[in-house]
Parts: sequence; structure tokens; C-alpha cells
Amino acid sequence: MQKLVTLQKLMQQTRPQTTTKLRLTFDIPQIDELFPAFQTGDFAVLYGSQNITSIMAQLCLRASLPAEQGGLESKVVFIDAANSSTLPIICQTAEHQQLKPQNALEQIQTLRAYTAYRLHWLIIDELEQIIKTSEAKLVVISDLMCPFLTANIDDHEARAAYNQIINHLSNFAKKQGIIIIATNLPHENNSRTITLQEITTAKTDIILRHTKTQYTSDIELEKHPTYMLGVMDYTPETKTLTDYY
Repeated sequence: MQKLVTLQKLMQQTRPQTTTKLRLTFDIPQIDELFPAFQTGDFAVLYGSQNITSIMAQLCLRASLPAEQGGLESKVVFIDAANSSTLPIICQTAEHQQLKPQNALEQIQTLRAYTAYRLHWLIIDELEQIIKTSEAKLVVISDLMCPFLTANIDDHEARAAYNQIINHLSNFAKKQGIIIIATNLPHENNSRTITLQEITTAKTDIILRHTKTQYTSDIELEKHPTYMLGVMDYTPETKTLTDYY
């Protein structure tokens, strides 16, 4: 059951389209009703339960689809910031979608940055050249906050570096005409986590939250410059990607 709906699916409204902007859709009915698509220039964060990893896997696979089918006709730059399980989940999702996992992974350029210092260097100093070389239209960063929560970096340095990265990613997405989507997985709710989450909320264009309990599963659009905000019940029902080929 839909928990919160604006008047007659008003959330399906889209921003004015131009010929220069590509769109990336989830192709998940409940999310599509709430949030029709990412557009090039967007910087978004998905956070909440561990289930956001499988949602992100779906986006990585859809990026290579033709534009008229909600894809970007593009490869993906995937930055693993926390030794996450996203790549195996991408393979599992590909199998579920009747795709060959190896073929799917060939469309994804994977980079690993398990420390705050390496992640900062990779994003600030290297990402522009990586995008030029790969011509990717989608950058995915898995668990962006994680490297800044360790004891190896103090509170002040973590806050300053994370703030610089968030600012850079927001500007970089618009400058390069790409989509950047980061995830933040569940972490201990301490003062540093709260501070970094506040930075994320203030500086990010789009925020989607997935909440899962024993009895409910919801997607909430918490922030967007133009779409109406709201919450939807979420049960993953997706089309098989081979339907598009």
C-alpha cells in the first residue's frame, strides 16, 4: 500500500528536458513512481538499509541500456570505498536478469580506495582523467562515508576531507555532464557519523533512503531540487534486462 502520495501521482512529474540530458531509471515500479529518473548533472546519495546495495546493482546494469529505454548507453566507473559486497551482488543481479555476469562486469571499471586518503586522492586528482578515458556517464561510489569513520583519521581531518569530496562531486557531476551516485551503508550512530550525514544532507542534490524492518520496506525521497518528496512501499519487481535486447 502506498503510504504517502501527492495528488494523483504528481511525483511522476519530470524536470524540463533538454536534448543534452540523459536519464537513468530504476525500472522498479514503486521507485519510478516516486522518482522518475536521474539526469546527467545529478549527484545523489542512497542510504539506509543494506538493501541499497542491490538497488545500486540494478542501476549499474541499466547504465549500458539505450537512452530510449532508460539507460545511458555507457560504461560505469565503480569506486569501492569499503571493500563492499557490491560486485558479487552485481553478478547475482545479472544472473537474475538473465545476463552473463562476465559480460556485465566488462561494462564496469572498478577502482578500490579503502582509506580516506586514497579515496580523496582518487576523487579529487584522478577521477576527471578516468572519466575522459572511459567515457562513462555514471560514477558509483560504494559506502562513501566508511573510510572517514575509522580511528586512523581524526574528527577534524575527517570532516574537512569529506566536506571537500562532497563539494567536489557535486560540482564535478554538473561540469562533466555525468551522474554520480554514492551509497552510505548503516554505521554506528556516533557523533562523527551524524556530522558527516549532516554534510551529506546539506551538499547533495538528491537523497533517497531505504528503510527495512521485519514488517515493512520503504523508499523515501528525502531531498530533490524539483520532484515532490514522499514515501512509497517498496517491493522489488523489475523487468528482465534481456527484454530490452
